Amino acid sequence: MTDTTRPKRYRMVSKYYKETYGEKVYKLPVALPLTCPNRDGSAGVGGCTFCGEIGAGYENRPAWMTVRMQLEENIAHIGPKYKAKKFIPYYQNFSNTYLGLDDFKSYMEQGCIDEAVGIAIATRPDCIADEYLEILADIRDRFQKDIYIELGLQTVNYDTLEKINRGHDLAQFIDAVLRIKRYGFNITTHMIVNLPWDTMKDTIEGARILSALGVDQVKLHALYIVKNTLMAKWYQEGQFTLISAEEYADRVVNFVRHLHPDIVLQRLVGRAPEDNTLFTNWSMGWWRVQDLIDDKLDELDAHQGDLCDYLNGKAVRKFID
Repeated sequence: MTDTTRPKRYRMVSKYYKETYGEKVYKLPVALPLTCPNRDGSAGVGGCTFCGEIGAGYENRPAWMTVRMQLEENIAHIGPKYKAKKFIPYYQNFSNTYLGLDDFKSYMEQGCIDEAVGIAIATRPDCIADEYLEILADIRDRFQKDIYIELGLQTVNYDTLEKINRGHDLAQFIDAVLRIKRYGFNITTHMIVNLPWDTMKDTIEGARILSALGVDQVKLHALYIVKNTLMAKWYQEGQFTLISAEEYADRVVNFVRHLHPDIVLQRLVGRAPEDNTLFTNWSMGWWRVQDLIDDKLDELDAHQGDLCDYLNGKAVRKFID
């Protein structure tokens, strides 16, 4: 098990929540009856090559349940277990702004329960438009809830984006971030740093681009090979190989070191049920991968942002500092 007493060399979300809300805050997954534009033909078909039929919400309640029912069940489970009092309903599965405006507004309002300090909406860069952001701004003001928007990007390599059938490009991600920032919402970006077609240079460039754009939070995880996906077919046919856990840790360390120190990290490694996957975290517990990352940072005496020296006119700093 990872050593929770060891000082972290990066800024974690648990500390951010406690500093912001005065106590621990837990996210409550919410599933809506929707899909993605790269599944229904709007931006593509088949979805991302790594994404299964249920999307990312392995712990979600069924989407036929109302938002209120899902939240009540999750609070009943999580509240007593962790002595939790504050929550963030997390609209997690598929693209949660891929809805008509009226439906979107209704679903978001239903998440504004008394126990919620904010709502988090997972979506795609090509599903961000000013009209949806206006609705969220109105909800923020009326219900006094913070707005967290989580954008799946996964990689800044446009060839890899095409290979994994994301259905959007880097320009659309940049456009989405700039639009969201105008409203002052909190932006999280999801990244996979061991995609088979990416290199360490792509990993570092990802950290640099997110830092330059000023995103607020980042969520990292290793690639899962989910059963019955196109990625699983390629994997079983030997069309690609995956880097080792040690190499993954090296990439995460370099990502963290190039990431601006103010950006909050939601996680450095994720989890997925083994029953649903052909490959998950090198068949080791997520905490063992986390320990590899922490050990490497300790060995290097490195920390988040210690290589973030490229912003604000690096070439002319010698004339200013």
